[in-house]
Amino acid sequence: MKRYLILLACAFTLCACADGIKTESAGTPQDHKKARKDSRGKLTGEEGLVMFGGSDEGKATASPLGVNSYLWRATLDTLSFMPLASADPFGGVIITDWYEDPKTLGERFKINAIILDKTLRADGVKISVFKQKFDKNVWRDQKVDTKLERSLEDTILTRARQLRVNQGR
Repeated sequence: MKRYLILLACAFTLCACADGIKTESAGTPQDHKKARKDSRGKLTGEEGLVMFGGSDEGKATASPLGVNSYLWRATLDTLSFMPLASADPFGGVIITDWYEDPKTLGERFKINAIILDKTLRADGVKISVFKQKFDKNVWRDQKVDTKLERSLEDTILTRARQLRVNQGR
C-alpha cells in the first residue's frame, strides 16, 4: 500500500511540474481555442485598446474604419449635398435619401455608395444612382445613364487622392 501511495505522489509531482514545460512545436497542431483566437485577431484591433492617443507610430495607416479612410471621407464630401439616410463606416456603405434639386422640380435622385476595399484603389468604390420623375401624382423610376455613376466614382477617387496627398504634408 505504501508503494502505491509513493508512486501516486510521484505521479502528481511530475504532472504538476509538466505544466510549465512547452510541448508545442512547429510541427504539431495548436490547441483548438488558441488556433481560433489566432485566426480571428483581436476585437479591438491589432494594437488592442488604445487610450489617450497611444503612441504616434503607425497613425498614418491605422484607421478605426473597416474601409479605406480616404475613400470614406471623399465619398462623404462628394455626397454632402444630399441628405444621408444611412452611413456604416465598418461595412463601407453610404445610402442617401431622395434629393430633389430646386432647379429641376419633379425629378429626384438617390445614391448608394459602397467602399469595397481597405486600400485606395481605382475599383475601391461602387456607386449606384437611382432616379425618379413625378408623373401623374406618382414617382416613377427612370433609367439612369451609367456615365453618371462612373463620373461620381471618378470624382470620389480624385478627392480621395487629394486627401491622401494633403495628409502627407
